[in-house]
Amino acid sequence: MLPARPADWSVQDSAELYGISHWGEPYFSVNARGHISVQPQGERGGSLDLVDLVQGLQGRNLSLPLLIRFDEILQDRLERLHGAFERAIAHYSYAGRYQGVFPVKCNQQRHVVEELVSCGQRWHFGLEAGSKAELLIALSLIDDPDALLICNGYKDKRYIETAILARRLGRQPVVVIEQHDEVERIIQASQELGAAPLIGIRAKLSTRSTGRWGSSVGEKAKFGLAIPDVLNTVEALREASLLSDLRLLHFHVGSQINDIGVLKDALQEAGQIYVELTKLGAPMGFLDVGGGLGVDYDGSRTATAASTNYSLQNYANDVVATVQECCEPHNVVVPTLVSESGRAIASHFSVLVFNILGSSSMPCAAPPSQPEEPLTVRNLRSTLASILTSESEDGSDLARLQEAWNDAIKFKEDALDAFRLGYLSLPERAMAEQLTWACAEAIVDRLPPQSAIPEDLRSLRAALAGIYYANLSVFRSAPDTWAIEQLFPLMPIHRLNEQPTRLGHFADLTCDSDGKLARFIGTDGQAKALLELHHLKGKEPYLIGMFLGGAYQEVMGNLHNLFGSTNAVHIRLAPGGGYQVDHVVRGNTNADVLKAMEHDPELLLERLRVASETAIQQGGLHISEARRLMTHLENSLRQSTYLQE
Repeated sequence: MLPARPADWSVQDSAELYGISHWGEPYFSVNARGHISVQPQGERGGSLDLVDLVQGLQGRNLSLPLLIRFDEILQDRLERLHGAFERAIAHYSYAGRYQGVFPVKCNQQRHVVEELVSCGQRWHFGLEAGSKAELLIALSLIDDPDALLICNGYKDKRYIETAILARRLGRQPVVVIEQHDEVERIIQASQELGAAPLIGIRAKLSTRSTGRWGSSVGEKAKFGLAIPDVLNTVEALREASLLSDLRLLHFHVGSQINDIGVLKDALQEAGQIYVELTKLGAPMGFLDVGGGLGVDYDGSRTATAASTNYSLQNYANDVVATVQECCEPHNVVVPTLVSESGRAIASHFSVLVFNILGSSSMPCAAPPSQPEEPLTVRNLRSTLASILTSESEDGSDLARLQEAWNDAIKFKEDALDAFRLGYLSLPERAMAEQLTWACAEAIVDRLPPQSAIPEDLRSLRAALAGIYYANLSVFRSAPDTWAIEQLFPLMPIHRLNEQPTRLGHFADLTCDSDGKLARFIGTDGQAKALLELHHLKGKEPYLIGMFLGGAYQEVMGNLHNLFGSTNAVHIRLAPGGGYQVDHVVRGNTNADVLKAMEHDPELLLERLRVASETAIQQGGLHISEARRLMTHLENSLRQSTYLQE
């Protein structure tokens, strides 16, 4: 139980409790009904009640869990990114321009990439590919001759040849040299085809990053050329008459840069490398600052793993100003600035909504007394009675509460010892445990709202916390929470005009103890292990939203326990109010995930049909029962892998 507030609970209290007033701006807020509101266009107007939207989608036979994508948020993120750079360029009188690309690896879903290419055309927004398959996606979608196609990742001869031929199609592919052995393949392919791609070099910077991806940069980084290799590459390209095609310098200081100081140091180093490359005779023209533009997942604006100590405008200002400061003293023409800001573009645009199937907690109700109870049980009843008579709220009874809890623990241990020796029955042991938890709950109800509470009393709230069983797979829909302890905002999407009175965490559907959501937004950039939640009301749905998960989660999820992809839907504000459903992407059925593991659903059905015929012949199964069984199995193959209401 949580301590009650003296005043009525308000939606503002919920907004502050869950941090939505910080991490949710400008897209998510709490409305007067106690529901989450979504403003896909930010402050420019138009909002949707998320609960009403979910109910409307359920009426369209789209069951939970449900991934809701707001394409207008993607467009708004692009506008904010370009607007920030345009303001910075104007403020510093920067003679160049900004031209971004979206890293396809961040979210390869077709409708997502198509939407970004379409709404990014006015800025000649491009794509970044890290594999041959992603390169094929990019080539098929980009038909703007001014849009960049940054080719990263490992590259074999065919990858390079594809990029060269794409340049002849009128595209702007830039093959970024990230490994020393790629130089010879580029030279060889260019000689054989009589043409060359635009060429870039990814440099390993000495600048050290911070946070979870800090080890991905520096001398031991997976990708990039050390400075001696950069010089050798320039000379190799010169000898092959390809130096005129070296147009881009690329660097990357890790995903989710949380400290702006790291970026400034990297920009200074990269800016000087860019200047030196021009002095060596390369025409250059583009400086790609890579990804890393962070997302403030917890709203704390701190240099922690789940936040950033800078704004989007701070980021753009520092990129523009630092590069200009590097180039102007050397009379080098400032480059076109490129960034691969996937996380900052895609994170906000999707919300995962899942329902709670049930909950469990410690049995805290005191059992009715029985005649001739064992001494340990009577002692626990006496301890509970002494706690219930303690009514002080100023902390003066803390010592008494501490003593009572010490007694309760001792009596519980006595009961367990007696049970082991055969002197206590199972029902009597159950009574002892139930009375112990009743003591714990009574103590928690009487703890004063102050920090100077003994640790073992303060920890009782966590011990009494509940488990809420969620209709989702963490490994499918939120893999980063398990793999790297990524923190995503999680909160109820309704009942926010009610005070939450329980603490709990979420357990998913998988048969894995790691299948849980147990890290939540706390205060001052610190995560907490339990979330304030509401009591379940009978069969009334309790809906939870996971926010800011639009980057990486879909593409990195797996089929643990054969839970597949969820239903997904693309939503757009309708001109006359309300919303329109642009695209529906059905989640995996049981048949889909079986096929993915090379099981033949038809063969499975046939085996079970044969088994049922055998059971009929042996008299263990009636024909009507066999028919019902086969109908259930056939329907199950067509249904979602998740639980149905």
